[in-house]
Amino acid sequence: MFDLGKQLSTHILTSLRLFSFPMPSQISFFSHRTASQNSLAHSQCKILRCNAEYVSSTLSLRGGGSPGALRGGGGRGGGLASGGLCRALRSYALCTRRTARTCRGDLAFHSAVHGIEDLMIQHNCSRQGPTAPPPARGPALPGAGPAPPTPDPCDYVGRFSRLHGRPPDFLHCASFGDPHVRSFYHHFHTCRVQGAWPLLDNDFLFVQATSSPVASWANATTTRKLTIIFKNMQECIDQKVYQAEVDNLPAAFEDGSINGGDRPGGSSLSIQTTNPGSYVEIRAAYIGTTIIIRQTAGQLSFSIKVAEDVARAFSAEQDLQLCVGGCPPSQRLSRSERNRRGAITVDTARQLCKEGLPVEDAYFQSCVFDVSVSGDPNFTVAAQAALEDARNFLPDLEKLHLFPSDAGARLSPAAFLVPLLSGLFVLWLCVQ
Repeated sequence: MFDLGKQLSTHILTSLRLFSFPMPSQISFFSHRTASQNSLAHSQCKILRCNAEYVSSTLSLRGGGSPGALRGGGGRGGGLASGGLCRALRSYALCTRRTARTCRGDLAFHSAVHGIEDLMIQHNCSRQGPTAPPPARGPALPGAGPAPPTPDPCDYVGRFSRLHGRPPDFLHCASFGDPHVRSFYHHFHTCRVQGAWPLLDNDFLFVQATSSPVASWANATTTRKLTIIFKNMQECIDQKVYQAEVDNLPAAFEDGSINGGDRPGGSSLSIQTTNPGSYVEIRAAYIGTTIIIRQTAGQLSFSIKVAEDVARAFSAEQDLQLCVGGCPPSQRLSRSERNRRGAITVDTARQLCKEGLPVEDAYFQSCVFDVSVSGDPNFTVAAQAALEDARNFLPDLEKLHLFPSDAGARLSPAAFLVPLLSGLFVLWLCVQ
């Protein structure tokens, strides 16, 4: 279990030598309001009150009370303080259920719910059983020393690690070239989408790509414009809008700023560039997110690494997201090389792509598709950059290379032989 002794004063540390139990700072210490929530709903979310009641109900477990009174009473595993802790966690869970409706979209609330579940499992607490009554407020314990430092509400990774004792899980999505979309769940689609389509639409982030045809005679399109909205989050950032178009890749938000504003956590959102006009990186530490935007071959590429809880914070009405579900079936194109009409031959495109993409995976196939259709060898750079982002952003490199079923692999002579023999057999039956 996560070692909490370093967070406590010397007085409380003496008590912790007997047993280990979760500090309230592991659950949550912040609240926020997204752009989609009005001020009334925010004022009704009582997650901070639930946090405070949990803090108070566990004070006796850290330094006061009779040890005998802390045994038994709800933890299946038994042991010192397990009963008192389980009662406190059940009360905490009950409090979050009561305020659930008014806390929709509040990251502190969702973090607390997941944290309670984890801690109840760690301490073998049953879901049913006695709860801890709300303790009476009183003066601080004498000699307890200063309270442990509260986690930075605008540092998602640090806050999550204190809560769970491990780093958060991350997801990766990318859009480049035609566009080709790699979803969070490793779907890899080539899309014919024209106009504006949402890549992401959740409680914290909105990303929209606008595409137009790459050629008048082709179904293929390329992304010409990207709009990204970082939604308002109390204590951390003002709402910020970033907009990029081909030949206009600014290193600042729409209002001219390069951070999240004047709020205490404004620096948790920043924008920077190492190659003006071609590359922009946006870091949103308050939601554990990094975004890279590139311009190559007259198109825009988008790549993101985002905390899983953030990516999943959306409602049923926000179900159309290319990063979540990939391209709708009606908008998908095959990357098959057979019968493809292009500006240059497929063999030439394969030779150009092979130089930087030796593995004939989905990125290689996408490269061949783009180069052959557009006739522009610079599309090789877009595919190579997308693969490099995936290598840096994916938590599991075993899933780096994808091999979709419509890869358009060349058929071997054996593959032709099977249908040929089948056809001859059918013909023989007809003759008989």
